[in-house]
Amino acid sequence: MSSVAVTAQTAGRGAARAAAKRRNRGSRATRSAQRRPGWLTYTLLGVALLISIFPLYFTLLLGSSDPVTIAKNAVPQWLPDASLFQQFATVIESTRINFWKALTNSVIISVITSLSVVLFSTLAGYSFAKLRFRGRGPLLVFVIATMAVPTQLGVIPMYILMTDLGWIGKLQAVIVPALVTAFGVFWMTQYLSEALPYELIEAARVDGASMIRTFWSVALPAARPAAAMLGLFTFVQQWTNFFWPSIVLNSENPTLPLVVQSLQANFFVDYSLVMAGIFLVTLPLLVIFAFVGKQLVAGIMAGAVKG
Repeated sequence: MSSVAVTAQTAGRGAARAAAKRRNRGSRATRSAQRRPGWLTYTLLGVALLISIFPLYFTLLLGSSDPVTIAKNAVPQWLPDASLFQQFATVIESTRINFWKALTNSVIISVITSLSVVLFSTLAGYSFAKLRFRGRGPLLVFVIATMAVPTQLGVIPMYILMTDLGWIGKLQAVIVPALVTAFGVFWMTQYLSEALPYELIEAARVDGASMIRTFWSVALPAARPAAAMLGLFTFVQQWTNFFWPSIVLNSENPTLPLVVQSLQANFFVDYSLVMAGIFLVTLPLLVIFAFVGKQLVAGIMAGAVKG
């Protein structure tokens, strides 16, 4: 047998073994995809769901109770009753707080900061992930290192700055410091470094697209799943933010967390009223998750498959 025939026979055997390995991997992947979760998985998920829902359920029970029942540490009913809606009306129509003003302020702050963080973080993430410039690595390390600095350390200098600008009691005192975050830059940098191939950027440049056009038409669509999650995280963070707004805002221009705090600012705390206010503050977030949660998960999975 000639050496050419031996070589051909060896190559054929190698190709056959490689094809068999690919078929085995494909069959294992198919079996894994078709395998359904067992009862243990559903049990653990059900327990986790119950633990997550219980605080909200207990809030509704306390909101539909009366102060005497709460003072006795007893919640007799197992389901909220119609008095809960009366408590909602009391919170909304209370003369001690301005609920609708607080709701409007919370919406303005949360929407503006979410859009700003997504835009600037995507720009910075695209620059750090796909552009080559001097000092890129040390600058990214510096941005990430700022996440280790406690927010409380910057309160006094920030308050002095807001006082000099005349922004105390105004919404821009809350919006401007939150226009971009180090976490958002890190999040988008990590995502774009894996989800956006250099070939797409090079193809756009070959077609004559400018830097901004490349970002808008190529990088921004690729970053959509991560940008959606970042926007949701930022919205929730600003919606529930209490620390900084309590310092720079006042009772004439509050947000929803400050309104809830105002409900207990007296000698006798009506916890049923406070719990009703807490649920009203949480309700918009629940509505958002109910409507966009499925789309966000689908977007994340699509981005993971593409990556």
